[in-house]
Amino acid sequence: MVVHDSGELLAAAAAARLITALVDAQAAHGVASVVLTGGRTGIGVLEQVRRSPARDAVNWSDVDVYWGDERFLPDGDPERNETQAREALLDHVAVNPERVHPMAPSDGKFGADADAAAAHYAEVLATKAAPATDIAVPRFDVLLLGVGEEGHTASLFPDTPYVKEAERTVVGVHDCPKPPPTRISLTLPAIRAASEVWLMTTGAAKAEPVAAALAGAKPVDIPAAGARGRDRTLWLLDATAATQLPTGS
Repeated sequence: MVVHDSGELLAAAAAARLITALVDAQAAHGVASVVLTGGRTGIGVLEQVRRSPARDAVNWSDVDVYWGDERFLPDGDPERNETQAREALLDHVAVNPERVHPMAPSDGKFGADADAAAAHYAEVLATKAAPATDIAVPRFDVLLLGVGEEGHTASLFPDTPYVKEAERTVVGVHDCPKPPPTRISLTLPAIRAASEVWLMTTGAAKAEPVAAALAGAKPVDIPAAGARGRDRTLWLLDATAATQLPTGS
């Protein structure tokens, strides 16, 4: 866990970490893969990557880009995580369009059927998975997540069937307590397949769920508590989000 004085510092520091992680992954594997998130902090990190002098240390044409969740809205809608990520970073670097894998919009070939769109995204992930993997997703080097005021992460909300999903890698999420009500999300098993999971959040309203998650809350109660990486789980907080943590933690 790393606590920064402000959300701005958190975003800048996380951007530096992400650039380094992608460079290291490319050195090790030839390519790198990242799973993006939305929200103020998630998009703020991408903006900081764009502005970084070290940005082009990454070979962006050899980065696979996925999303952890998406608002099921029309293509190009300003509230879609994909739209915001493209404006913040992806439209400014030399990504290979064939390596960018957005979740389907609500006006795409699946129409308003979020479950069909989620099943298709699961198929996309499965086609990129290594043959010997124990879960049908690609190698995710870094998976970025936010944390909501009630402890949700990706679009997995407390005490819903989606946070309890144990078989599927991607689900259509309905009746979300926050707008928009329909979304697509990776499940906890898919998230846990990532090498590194970074949970990034800011603000006093997040202090209680952050403390609960780090104290070992059940994922059904605090979904962020169930988001863990295979090799590393990193919490990146601003000072206000860390106010309910035990002293010295």
